[in-house]
Amino acid sequence: PDPVEAARLAEAAGASGITAHLRGDLRHVQVEDVEGLRRAVRGKLNLEMAATPEMLEIAERVAPHQVTLVPESPEELTTEGGLDLVGQVESVRAAAERLAAAGIAVSVFVDPAPEQLARLADLAGAVSGFEINTDAYTRGGELDRELHLAGMRAAAEQGHELGLRVYAGHGLTTGNVGPVAALPWMEELNIGHFLVARAVLVGMTEAVREMLAAIAAGEPQR
Repeated sequence: PDPVEAARLAEAAGASGITAHLRGDLRHVQVEDVEGLRRAVRGKLNLEMAATPEMLEIAERVAPHQVTLVPESPEELTTEGGLDLVGQVESVRAAAERLAAAGIAVSVFVDPAPEQLARLADLAGAVSGFEINTDAYTRGGELDRELHLAGMRAAAEQGHELGLRVYAGHGLTTGNVGPVAALPWMEELNIGHFLVARAVLVGMTEAVREMLAAIAAGEPQR
């Protein structure tokens, strides 16, 4: 299916932005797809990518509204875990500063682990937001989910205190998105696999509407 057409349908159904992951091995999304999305997307285009020289050059040329820096391994089926800010904060900062200089907002994908979150302070001024990896939350039982939610809540508070925008994503479905949407300061949820899988059965328009209803049901009254 054409990602650009899927994006048009998603936005028409109420999505406020589109996220695309351009992998170094180009195993699914292609550079021309990202170029087409940049022309077509009316809301925010968020480009997920590794902080490699090749990807940085593409981002500077295409100029998405936001880049989310993610770890990447050729062997993985999908992104496995957040960035290692403890060991790679300097290289992440250098990439973020380069993108920011090009007028692109930068987010980083991180696990809600105290040692990783502590390094967000080292990225102050280079990144505008961070995305909490919700994978562990989506895989756990009810008790585990409560513990993971507490950790994500603390992460959201900590990031907000640093002046960062709070995002989340990975493994979210209509069945588990509500509590994440209700986390303090949460303003962006990046959801892909579930929506596309659901769209096979009910179409992209209905899949997005179902997700938006689940998000709205979980959001606190503001």
